[in-house]
Amino acid sequence: MLATAELRLLEAHANCRPPGESSASRGQVRLHRTEQDLLLVRLAADTGARRGELAAFQLNDLDGRVLHIHRAFSADVLTTPKSGHGRALTLGATTATLWRTVTDRWQARAGADRLGPWLFSPDPLHSRPLGAGALGHRFNKIRDDTGIPGATLHRLRHSLATHLVGNGQVLQAQARLGHADAATTLREYAYALPLTDQDVADALDVHLDRPRDQFTVKEPGSTGPGQLNHEA
Repeated sequence: MLATAELRLLEAHANCRPPGESSASRGQVRLHRTEQDLLLVRLAADTGARRGELAAFQLNDLDGRVLHIHRAFSADVLTTPKSGHGRALTLGATTATLWRTVTDRWQARAGADRLGPWLFSPDPLHSRPLGAGALGHRFNKIRDDTGIPGATLHRLRHSLATHLVGNGQVLQAQARLGHADAATTLREYAYALPLTDQDVADALDVHLDRPRDQFTVKEPGSTGPGQLNHEA
């Protein structure tokens, strides 16, 4: 999906005409949209943020590589995240650079002090938020162009969680997803936990493969060393 979003952005750049030429306005709208779409896919995959959280991002939420998530849209109402409190997480260097690059472009096009607060917006001045529903539709369009049936923003969140829990990083997954406690993370993603019983399996394997002549079979009920466990 990242490759598709990147290709759509390159095509938009190639077909975007300078201001004043025919169809320039339409080309600028498409360019603005594809820039946001690429950032959307990258942020969703990097952060595991909920759709309502993604829709509520503002330009000043990123400090260096630290992203502060302290608001979300729920039924088009701006509120706190589902956990009831905000959180901070570190973005990948490429994701943080992409955020700064596209927002700098938007600022340059809008002019000094004209750019609004919202990261994802339907207008070039970013004066109003795009909304969680519209954000989902944007993502679905990229999914359809990519040809990955069933991909959703929520499934990207699950993919990130499965990756972290599968590497034994339960607390890191809890923090990134914004779960109230690690028990929630474990309950939802216990299936992804790595197996840690290889040493037990190896010890049992050694025990079961001990030379057979070490044992003498005795009658049931008798005691003493060397009795063979009939079940084993």
